[in-house]
Amino acid sequence: MGQTDAGMKNEMFREEEMDDDDESPSERQIVVGICAMTKKSKSKPMTQILERLCKFDYIDMVIFPEEVILEEPVEKWPLCDCLISFHSKGFPLDKAVEYAKLRNPLLINDLNMQYFIQDRREVYRILQEEGIDLPRYAVLNRDPDNPEECNLVEGEDQVEVNGEVFHKPFVEKPVCAEDHNVYIYYPTSAGGGSQRLFRKIGSRSSVYSPESSVRKTGSYIYEEFMPTDGTDVKVYTVGPDYAHAEARKSPALDGKVERDSEGKEIRYPVMLTAMEKLVARKVCLAFKQTVCGFDLLRANGHSFVCDVNGFSFVKNSMKYYDDCAKVLGNMVMRELAPQLHIPWSIPMEAEDIPIVPTTSGTMMELRCVIAIIRHGDRTPKQKMKMEVRHPLFFELFEKYGGYKTGKLKLKKPKQLQEVLDIARLLLVELGQHTDCEIEEKKSKLEQLKTVLEMYGHFSGINRKVQLTYLRNGKPKASSEEEDSKKDGPSLLLVLKWGGELTPAGRVQAEELGRAFRCMYPGGQAGNRRSLGCDSPIDFGDYAGFPGCGLLRLHSTYRHDLKIYASDEGRVQMTAAAFAKGLLALEGELTPILVQMVKSANMNGLLDSDSDSLTDCQQKVKARLHEIMQKDQDFTEEDYQKLAPTGSPSLVNSMKVIENPVKTCDKVYALIQSLTSQIRKRLEDPKSADLQLYHSETLELMLQRWSKLERDFRMKNGRYDISKIPDIYDCIKYDLQHNASLDLEDTRELFRLSRALADIVIPQEYGINRAEKLDIAQAYCVPLMKKIQLDLQRTHEDEAVNKLHPLYSRGVMSPGRHVRTRLYFTSESHVHSLLSIFRYGGLLNEEKDQQWKQAMDYLSAVTELNYMTQIVIMLYEDNNKDPSSEERFHVELHFSPGVKGCEDEETIPLGFGFRPASSENEDKKPNQGSLEDLSQDEPDQALQISDPINIQRRSPMIRNRKTGSMEVLSETSPTHSTKGCTSHRLFISCSRQSPEIKPASGLGFEGCSMVPSIYPLETLHNSLSLKQVDEFLNSVCESNSEVQAKTMKALSGLFASQSQISLYSPQQPLSSSGSEASLRPPSQPLWHGSIPSSAVSSAGPSSPITESSGLNFSFSE
Repeated sequence: MGQTDAGMKNEMFREEEMDDDDESPSERQIVVGICAMTKKSKSKPMTQILERLCKFDYIDMVIFPEEVILEEPVEKWPLCDCLISFHSKGFPLDKAVEYAKLRNPLLINDLNMQYFIQDRREVYRILQEEGIDLPRYAVLNRDPDNPEECNLVEGEDQVEVNGEVFHKPFVEKPVCAEDHNVYIYYPTSAGGGSQRLFRKIGSRSSVYSPESSVRKTGSYIYEEFMPTDGTDVKVYTVGPDYAHAEARKSPALDGKVERDSEGKEIRYPVMLTAMEKLVARKVCLAFKQTVCGFDLLRANGHSFVCDVNGFSFVKNSMKYYDDCAKVLGNMVMRELAPQLHIPWSIPMEAEDIPIVPTTSGTMMELRCVIAIIRHGDRTPKQKMKMEVRHPLFFELFEKYGGYKTGKLKLKKPKQLQEVLDIARLLLVELGQHTDCEIEEKKSKLEQLKTVLEMYGHFSGINRKVQLTYLRNGKPKASSEEEDSKKDGPSLLLVLKWGGELTPAGRVQAEELGRAFRCMYPGGQAGNRRSLGCDSPIDFGDYAGFPGCGLLRLHSTYRHDLKIYASDEGRVQMTAAAFAKGLLALEGELTPILVQMVKSANMNGLLDSDSDSLTDCQQKVKARLHEIMQKDQDFTEEDYQKLAPTGSPSLVNSMKVIENPVKTCDKVYALIQSLTSQIRKRLEDPKSADLQLYHSETLELMLQRWSKLERDFRMKNGRYDISKIPDIYDCIKYDLQHNASLDLEDTRELFRLSRALADIVIPQEYGINRAEKLDIAQAYCVPLMKKIQLDLQRTHEDEAVNKLHPLYSRGVMSPGRHVRTRLYFTSESHVHSLLSIFRYGGLLNEEKDQQWKQAMDYLSAVTELNYMTQIVIMLYEDNNKDPSSEERFHVELHFSPGVKGCEDEETIPLGFGFRPASSENEDKKPNQGSLEDLSQDEPDQALQISDPINIQRRSPMIRNRKTGSMEVLSETSPTHSTKGCTSHRLFISCSRQSPEIKPASGLGFEGCSMVPSIYPLETLHNSLSLKQVDEFLNSVCESNSEVQAKTMKALSGLFASQSQISLYSPQQPLSSSGSEASLRPPSQPLWHGSIPSSAVSSAGPSSPITESSGLNFSFSE
């Protein structure tokens, strides 16, 4: 600072000299005046830039003191040739305008335009006139004296402003730009409420509020909410031809400001696209502000300007300070040197040369991760059917357009309220006249009313009513209906409730998200000093915990992430909780859901209309029922009929069952015993109002079980096999969450219903191979097509959010781009997708040993539980010819999800995650890797961690494998390792992962234990992209009728998403320091060569030698 003051040589009062024309022209200096509040004129960026400006030979600086600006008349202000003046809080803009009129200096930022910048309405008007893309908006002007009179109509999930409708989520901004209290309102389907943004206070920039209705005083702009994947871009211009852009976490996401060790908000430089550079130029010129900051939202492949802030500098970027001073200095000299006869020629400078590092050594770069994940633990799903004929129901059906398709789904709170009103009305009428013309059954109407009144409020996530038009009334199907008296049309009303994500389910999803980070380069915590990068970012919130590699990829726009979920609440909430863990977010799930999760209910990508079963499925169900109705032990013929694929999991369950009818008898008796036990508890005053898990009551639990008791055994004495999954679902839930009730015989009920369910559930998706494939295609073709596109698009060169290579100090490998596509869905899609991989002919198990083992493993898995994952990873080998088949390489991984109540004994073991070939058995295991425990593969790049972390463990333990996605919660008492010794190929060494610890021992929301999740197992790790592509083609093409549906689905999907990613292959190590510096001190270089199979198991590739450093294919 000292030299700046000296440079200013107390220039404030140099009027005499300046008026002195005798001075020889060559010595005349250009005076640049800084007229702003002290807080701004003495700020660090301003000081840095002025120090650099002083280095221009002919430029002197003068800073106007704040007291002079505030108290002296403008005639007494210092003189200058060029004025940098800008408004901030308390600044007298009127005086600055007056001064400029009086002295007529060259203005860097126009002063009159600064009045407009203070009003968001004017800013939007100017942007619109310039043809710059804005979010769709409307202005609501209120007269402060009578605020009621305004054009605002508020609905539950929308507002109408001046006749323009905005559906939630929408944004509400005060018209005054100095007011930072911007609110975002969320739709009820995502949980409602609003996010309140404000000027950063400490580490918060926003807070979630349950308030859902808009503000009733003041004038606002209402605009569409832009889904930006959780990052905002700030752009800083210096003149029309220079713009610096950086990304920061959107304040709307969870409101927590990421700060580095110096307490500065973490931001990352970003490369602007050509279109965005044009926008920066337009903004700079339209507002006549040379130095100007504005905000960009990147959404759906477009960039929208949502705010213009006027004069602002970038903080903490030396390169920007150099550039800014150079641009401003040259601008001042170009304008003023000729007038003042100063000899000066514009320096010709080479434009920044883009630096493109090269790759050396045989490395596989992770390019794409695709995961299909089943939702987390949920409450039991329940449904009730009733036939209705009352005119009020028909009116409702017509009101919401039910006649178009003959079907109607009602999920919105307003619609559910209407159904509830009808039910109440009919019950009142029934109460008054017993003989009246209401045919709807009283008991069913009461149940309808009770369920709709549950929770005291509607949140659209946990209940739905479906109405289906029946032309001639309902055919009598099950025990529930007596003979219908009437002919003529009726409506079938199906009420579904339950099936919500439980707190345990949220924890599972979040922990899995956290563990998932370890699949990305830089996934391990550790000694960042050894990375050879001293960037401040490394000591911020991200430093020293696993998965920071992914977080940095994400914030620097090098991670192209999209998360899709079907439209069921539990699936959406699982996706949001997973995103929260994956990206280290905090706070409520609603804002995360709205910003990060794309609903894929368009088009059956992830939803299946369970009511419209295919013919094949109907036939399969009928055959299943027939076999399960035999009152005799299973015969050899039955084994052939029911388990033609010879799957061990099925055969074992059939052995447990022996005689299906006898087993159903036992199950029925056990349910009766259970309901009578619950009734007894209800009569006991001590336990009558006992709170069960997730605020269920004994009363509700009894309703659940009595309904199953009524429905399971039909009037004719036969059993309704389709109820078996529900029975298993309920007992599994109660054993895990309500074990404290200590009800008798629940374990036995669990064991038997599980054996039945292990047959019924998977076989509903087809009994023999052909049926399994046929049914799977009906569910999955749109999703398979989408996966195929995800894999193909990864290696096509397209415009994408990229990082600026020159600024990326401390961000290793600026060019690396990884795209992640996560699909959250329900059991049907996971079963179907797995069937396609198993039976679609991807590989021949006779010829491929690894695939045979994978198939044996899969057929031994009994249940695809909550959080089941199917993961496809695509790698690129930059040393291979781009057209060669070896260039791209695909791996397929699988985990059966959450551990069940009694799994320890029976669970089959796979071969671990990314196993190497057996030749490596005698090699020294690498010191820590992605898979914290089972060190199967030396190529997994060394864990950059302090050697102290390593502790030898018994070789075969397979619990704590966080890296390979086993998420633990130490609340589970039994971590037995029985039966876990078979199949392990390699000695393990463990580094206890820090990331799972927070969960330990906490007990969640009054909570039962949260079961851990099985680690990912590799099904195959050396497929070529071509193989996978051809396989997906053949599977999708063999099903022509689905084809049309698929194309429709995908065209809808891609219309909304033209933004795809790619990067140019670049050197993934940091440029500073030699590769050897990457290793912790005690770690030897890999000596000699490693068998080729270890090289990211990519099949043949050159052996790694010392010169190539490490193979960073996975955990750079």
